[in-house]
Amino acid sequence: MTDSEIIALLFARNEQGLKKTKEKYGKLLFSLSKNILSSDEDAAECENDTYYALWKSVPPKEPDPLSAFLCRITKNLSLKRLRAKTALKRSGITVPLYELDDAIGCDELQKHLDAKRLGKLIDGFLDTLDSENRRLFVKRYWFCCETSALADEFGLGENTVHKRLSRTRQKLKAYLIKEGAYHE
Repeated sequence: MTDSEIIALLFARNEQGLKKTKEKYGKLLFSLSKNILSSDEDAAECENDTYYALWKSVPPKEPDPLSAFLCRITKNLSLKRLRAKTALKRSGITVPLYELDDAIGCDELQKHLDAKRLGKLIDGFLDTLDSENRRLFVKRYWFCCETSALADEFGLGENTVHKRLSRTRQKLKAYLIKEGAYHE
């Protein structure tokens, strides 16, 4: 079933839209949440909360692409649950987000950019990367994959993954400065 067919079902308030969403995207959403929470039970709850949030937001929203909309909801719900469970401790999964602090976490940048503008800048930056480094960056900082899993998936040493991600974060900071997002 296509995304537009699923959205049409949701607009008609037909619960089959949720069933079809789960069939098509359930594994992806569960995997994303589990990468963040490291718990099957919590990941399943966040996945279900995602479907509820989808039901509440469509209509009036008509998400395009649906997969990105669902992943964003799942990631936000999972991070919220993680913060609640860990009381903002630096658990293993929040580390990827702290790694980005040097490039995008500074107060000056946050004062001048809203999330939408920052997202567009990061999209532009990702377009400057080669395919492999882009995939490494997205899997680490969007899907919160562990560096050991990335090393296995990409056939690299874990130290190599750390070095590549570090260089990519440095390039991101330079790109943001070049684009006028903030000045050092």
